[in-house]
Amino acid sequence: MPEHIKMPDVEPVVRYLANGKQTAFEYPFPIFASEDLQVFLNGALQSSGFSVSGSGNTNGGSVTFDTAPTSGQAVTLKRQVPYERLTDFLEGGDFSAVAINTELDYLAASIQQVARDQSAMLHYDLSESAVTTSLPDKKTRANKVLGFNGDGEPVAVSAEGTMAAPDYTATGTGATTRTSSDKFGDVVSVKDFGAAGDGLTDDTLAIQQAIAASDSVYIPEGTYLITSSLRLTTQQSLFGAGQTSIIKCNADTFSAIELVEDYITLRNFRIEGGDVGIHLYGLTRPCVQNSITDIHIIAPKTGILLDGYDDTNYPCYWNNFSRVLIEQPSVNGVHLTKTGAGDTPNANKFHDVRIQSKSAAISGSGFYIEYGAFNNSFIDCEANVDGTAQACFLIGANANKTHLINPYAESFNVVPNIKLESGSIETTIINLLSASNGSAIWDLSGGEYIALNAGYPTKNRLNKTTITDLTATLMSYDTEYIDTAGLHEVDLSHSVHIVSAINGAIEMRLPAAGDASGVCVMIKKVDNSSNLISITEDGAGLGPDKRTLELGGYNDYAIILSNGAEWFIISSNRMAGNTRYHDGTGTYDIDLTVDVYLLSAFGGALTARLPPANAAKAAGRIVTIKKTDGSSNVVTVSEQGGSGPDQYSQPLSAQYEAITVVSDGSNWHIISKF
Repeated sequence: MPEHIKMPDVEPVVRYLANGKQTAFEYPFPIFASEDLQVFLNGALQSSGFSVSGSGNTNGGSVTFDTAPTSGQAVTLKRQVPYERLTDFLEGGDFSAVAINTELDYLAASIQQVARDQSAMLHYDLSESAVTTSLPDKKTRANKVLGFNGDGEPVAVSAEGTMAAPDYTATGTGATTRTSSDKFGDVVSVKDFGAAGDGLTDDTLAIQQAIAASDSVYIPEGTYLITSSLRLTTQQSLFGAGQTSIIKCNADTFSAIELVEDYITLRNFRIEGGDVGIHLYGLTRPCVQNSITDIHIIAPKTGILLDGYDDTNYPCYWNNFSRVLIEQPSVNGVHLTKTGAGDTPNANKFHDVRIQSKSAAISGSGFYIEYGAFNNSFIDCEANVDGTAQACFLIGANANKTHLINPYAESFNVVPNIKLESGSIETTIINLLSASNGSAIWDLSGGEYIALNAGYPTKNRLNKTTITDLTATLMSYDTEYIDTAGLHEVDLSHSVHIVSAINGAIEMRLPAAGDASGVCVMIKKVDNSSNLISITEDGAGLGPDKRTLELGGYNDYAIILSNGAEWFIISSNRMAGNTRYHDGTGTYDIDLTVDVYLLSAFGGALTARLPPANAAKAAGRIVTIKKTDGSSNVVTVSEQGGSGPDQYSQPLSAQYEAITVVSDGSNWHIISKF
């Protein structure tokens, strides 16, 4: 059986005083994982710059710093395990010794942890019987100090004579007088913890201590040099005096500021350098509803990074960015990604965020949405990048429902304004100003985007749009040209298919009608060869009008519509010829509404009178007239106001005798007579 941790009776905290040379510090109590050990320098919790060894060992292990802590700094190592249950034993299930030992070890560690926290508290002596253990109420103790009455119970005592006298009263009706100490406590400054702000002194620890001490921290004017990340957690606020409040990284190997939880506010200061200016990811809570406003970031590798990270329970959602300027990023201005098994960054909002290269080379893009879904919106955002960029706006293969509204894109050296990678889905682009030499929209997504007043030369692209009432002054159709012999699946992304069979017969296969409900396509033969173009249907369908339609003549065409069940021919010059039968005597006017006229003169002589050859409805028309009866009565084919076919009236005397004629717009000509 493997050994498990045996919880010794050792307080789970140890302190050292650094000498400026020592880098390794031992902790004499066990931890279950390296994350269970908290490391403090002068009371400020550290998140990087050290490594932990010995997790899982009963006798503890050690912490090794990358750089020896400064002489005189207090180094504190503390075990902090979450108060949670790890296992659940099922009725009648296996009972694991390892599981119960681990559970009991966690319980013992939690009890030691609580005992340690309580040991530092003030408490009554065991020999006393406490009557009052609660502080006086808030109103009673305001602006007073804690004292004890004759019975030794806690009471509120006037602060006069024990601290600064009340000396601040705000201007205005209803203002109350406050002590100077109380007033000064409204705002905690990084300088309250020793930050120099001279651009030379390492102010990292001072700022970390200020963040650890208060949920709202002010950065006065000055340049504050940092050598590791500043990490903010839930509901904290870090704010400055504007462009004169500067956080400056001494290297580009770490993020300047990390937001790892929710409801955090950053505003009104400047960040210089760093691997990432502002890095958002969920570490111990969801990274949601954070607000970044009026921030200026200069010369980072990446200005702002939103990372889905490695836990779907701690997503990076619903964060808000407004009036942010990122200058001279060397990799990406804004980057949405996912570095582990977490969820994609979703529904984040960027408003008035600007990326400007100012001639500095950039290997990535102004905005790169590598991962992201469900309404990541970029409104009035600008990417003015160097010609070394991949794109001004790059929508990656794992981006879904990204919205660009009023984007401004500018570059040179054929950098695309907006590039849509293959795999990106449902991108929306509205009112694009494209000032780069490259493509306005370089689409590799297969048309998975909607554009309004965006792109070139076509400004609009609408997909899956239903319109109940449309007035159009000009309609343009997407056209495909085909001249390769063989089978071609009809591509429904095109409305008109111009087909040449000059190189051999072609089969145009429609998709199954059930997969194309409401779709209307046109297929036209544009060559004068004898090769046929056959129109068929995929699957069990029989084709348009339940048959194979063949286009054989020059400029033959068909317009075909699916109702979701069948394909129907709605217009064609290759429709099956209609036929009319007439039995009568006298004069019968050929109206050219059908192609074939079957006439019976059984009751007496019959004249079939063609319209004038120069009539608009006659020019180019071919018509066949056939005598169907066996009588001796003649069917005479004549012309209204003219001489008749080939300048004569043509008699049909015998049963089944027929004549086919065509008009050239001037005369009727006989094509055949039999």
